[in-house]
Amino acid sequence: MNILNQKSIFTAMLQDGPFAVGETPPFAHPFSRETKAWVRGLGSDQLLKTKYRAVRNQIFDFLGICNFDEILPLIHDRELRARNGERAHRLLGNMFGIEGSPREVVRYLRDYARTADDVVNSLSAKVLAPYRAHIEITNEIETTSDPMQLLLIIFDDRFHRKARFEAKRKLVLMGLAGSIDQRERETDIETKFADFLDFLNDYVWSPSLKIGELEISYLHSFHDPDDFSCTKVRVLDEEEARTITPARGEKLTLIKRRLFRDRDRDIPIYVTIRKKPPAAKVLKLLRKNEKNPATAVDDELGLMAVLNSVGDVKRFLRHLTRSAVRADSFMTLEDISDTLTGGEYRSSATGSSHKTPMLKFFARLGGMRVEFIIHTNRSYLNYIYQRDVAHDEYEVKRLFDTGVAEFLFPPDIYHLDLREIRDRQIQWFRKRIEEW
Repeated sequence: MNILNQKSIFTAMLQDGPFAVGETPPFAHPFSRETKAWVRGLGSDQLLKTKYRAVRNQIFDFLGICNFDEILPLIHDRELRARNGERAHRLLGNMFGIEGSPREVVRYLRDYARTADDVVNSLSAKVLAPYRAHIEITNEIETTSDPMQLLLIIFDDRFHRKARFEAKRKLVLMGLAGSIDQRERETDIETKFADFLDFLNDYVWSPSLKIGELEISYLHSFHDPDDFSCTKVRVLDEEEARTITPARGEKLTLIKRRLFRDRDRDIPIYVTIRKKPPAAKVLKLLRKNEKNPATAVDDELGLMAVLNSVGDVKRFLRHLTRSAVRADSFMTLEDISDTLTGGEYRSSATGSSHKTPMLKFFARLGGMRVEFIIHTNRSYLNYIYQRDVAHDEYEVKRLFDTGVAEFLFPPDIYHLDLREIRDRQIQWFRKRIEEW
C-alpha cells in the first residue's frame, strides 16, 4: 500500500487528511465553521474517525491532560511542562523497554531524535543534494529532542507552519527509530554483527593476508552507448591502471579485494559489509508503509561480494558453506534468486529494475540470518553504471515512486515540484555516471 493512501499506517502525517498541519494550530471552537468543515471532511469514513480518536487519546495520555484546552497552559507554564515531561519520559522508556535511570532514558530519546534528523540530512546529502536549502530542518526543531516539547510545538501558534509540520514529522520518525532500537536490543544485533565479522576473518578469508589487508585492483570497462551496460571488462593492477586514461564510454573502477582459499588457490574477492544505519532502516519502514521493523527490515546484516567469474562465484558458495561447518555451524541458503547465468531478476521493491543480474540469498548460520548479494565484475559494473539499473538511479526512484519524498516534504509546505525533481535528479546522476 502506498504511504500516501488514506488507509496508510501513517495517516496522521498526510497533508490531505484530517491531521494536516494548517496555517494555524487546531484550536477552533467545536461549533465553529472550521470545525464543521473538518467534520464533514471525515464523512462516513469510520476508519478515519477511529484513527482520529486513537491519535487524540494518545495526545491526551502522553501530555497528562483531558482535553485540548489544557494544552495552552502546558505551552506557557514551564514548571507544569517540566513535571508532565518527566512523566512522559517514563512512559516512553517503558514503552520502548529502556532500562535505567531517567537520564538514561533521555540519552536514548536524544539518539532517536538524532536518527530522525539523519533521515532528512542523509537525503539532503545525496539524493536531494541540490535542494538542501529547500528541505533544511528549522533550527528550533533540529535542536529539540524532547518528544513532549515537539508535540507542544504542533499546537503553538508562535511557530511557523513549516516548523510545526517538522515537529510532527520528527515525532513520527523518532517513534520509528525507537522501534528499530528496541528490535536491535531484543535481537542483540551488535553482538551478532561482531560475530559475523569474526566468522569471516577466522574461517572464510585466506590467512595469506592480514585482517583488513586488501589488494588494490581496477576494473577497466567498456560500455554500450545505448544503455551504458558493460560490454567488456578486464582487471588491472595499480601500475597498469596508471597508464589508462578512460575515453568516453569507458570507466576505471577501483576495487580493494580480499582473498579466499579454494584447493590451495587464493581467489580474489571484493567485499563490502552492509549494516544499515538507523536512518536507512527508518526510510525502509516508510517505503514499506510499516512500523514493525521485525517484518519490514529483514536485511540488517548483509554482505555484497564481487568475483571475476561465475565459476569463482560457485567456488565461493561452496567455500562459504564449508567454512560454516568448520565454525561448527550448519549453513542453509534461503530465498535464493540467481540471475547471473540468465533470466530476469523480479523484485517487488518499488523502483527496482528487472534488468539487475545478481545472486541473492539469505544465509542462516550461528544464530544469524545474513543477506548475501553476489556479483561478477560485469554485473557489478552494471549495478553501478547501467541506465535504469544503476543504484544511484534506484535510490531516486524508490524515494519518489513510493511516495516517501512527498510524505517527508509535502509540496504545500515546501513548494517543490517533486515530479520534476525526480526526473531532474535521475538525469543528474546519469550525467555524473557517464561523463565523470
